[in-house]
Amino acid sequence: MASYGYEAIDKAGKVIKGSVEADNEEKAKSEIKQQGLTLLELKEQSALTKDINIQIGGYPKPRDLSVFCRQFVAMTKAGVSILEALKMLSEQTENVQLQKAVEGVRVSVEKGETLAHSLSEFPKVFPSLLVNMVAAGESSGSLDVALERMAVQFEKSAKTKALVKKAMIYPAVICVVMVAVVIVMLTVVIPNYANMFVDLGTELPALTKGVMALSNFIIGKWFILVPLVIAAAIGIKSFAATDSGKHVLHGLKLRIPAMKNLEVKTASSMMARTLSTLLAAGVPLIEAVDIVGGTMENVYFKEALDNCKNEIIIGQPLSRPLEECGLFPPMVYHMTRIGEEAGNTEEMLTKLADYYDEEVELAVQSLMAAMEPVIILVMAGIVGILIGACMAPMLSMYQALENL
Repeated sequence: MASYGYEAIDKAGKVIKGSVEADNEEKAKSEIKQQGLTLLELKEQSALTKDINIQIGGYPKPRDLSVFCRQFVAMTKAGVSILEALKMLSEQTENVQLQKAVEGVRVSVEKGETLAHSLSEFPKVFPSLLVNMVAAGESSGSLDVALERMAVQFEKSAKTKALVKKAMIYPAVICVVMVAVVIVMLTVVIPNYANMFVDLGTELPALTKGVMALSNFIIGKWFILVPLVIAAAIGIKSFAATDSGKHVLHGLKLRIPAMKNLEVKTASSMMARTLSTLLAAGVPLIEAVDIVGGTMENVYFKEALDNCKNEIIIGQPLSRPLEECGLFPPMVYHMTRIGEEAGNTEEMLTKLADYYDEEVELAVQSLMAAMEPVIILVMAGIVGILIGACMAPMLSMYQALENL
């Protein structure tokens, strides 16, 4: 896929420059046109001329979008017009990308576009879930309700992701500390002991010889090891971005018992909450399930919901494919079936989401409780081997002295 630099005129009549990624020039022109821009000049970029795009502050997080929705609702309920509310929000929003997007939305609305269509022009800032909710709210005359629900949705999403990250921070920090300790011992401590033992002329045990060989290798070949480690990290990251890589890595999460528990409960919470929010706004079930599938982080759950959409199209109730996919817990499809039979699917999904929000917190605590002793044992084993390599020659010398 090539990179194309362009110069164009936006809807406000300003000349702007940018770049797009496309397979060929025609597709690049089509993408620029879809953004509502009038193309003036288009050139393929080389490695030297390619734009460096630094996103200061990054794209908005769910909590930023939650604040945006709540402030928007508060302003419109106070009698502030949509245009004025967007202007005020663009001036007070701290996130740079969100600020630019809100200003772009204001310009688009001012020209007569709907709020949903204007939001859709900034897909990297406003997710499709928000766009569809706003569209449903505008068509039903309940935009305030739709945005309030989205605020709750974003808050719950942010909380769930924060809990999952919390579970990963502790082992990540411990692993970094463990690697640092091992490197220091192999490059500083072990060589000092090795020189002492060599001066004494004693026969070194096999464990000490092995650790010394590893130490000499790291010290002498670090300029090879560092690029190899970096290349491996880049390779793993690139592989994880591919379809096969996602299937392998996401499949591992569903095979390791402790991680599977957290992954399944997190996906169940997100699915139930998002689907409930969409159905409450009047989004059709098929479209809602399609949107929910796009929000799933685990590729297996995404594929399961894509299959659910196809089954619903041919007349099957949602609960049946949810059960047949074998990924969701029985509580999910049983509660969904009860909601379908009683005609209150939205309410049941909301209760289901609340239940699994609590389950996610318990799963995080269980994962951390399970990982702590394992990490400690691994660290103790590695450090124990290094200490043993240092102490073994000294014990050998003491034994030799006692025998004299």
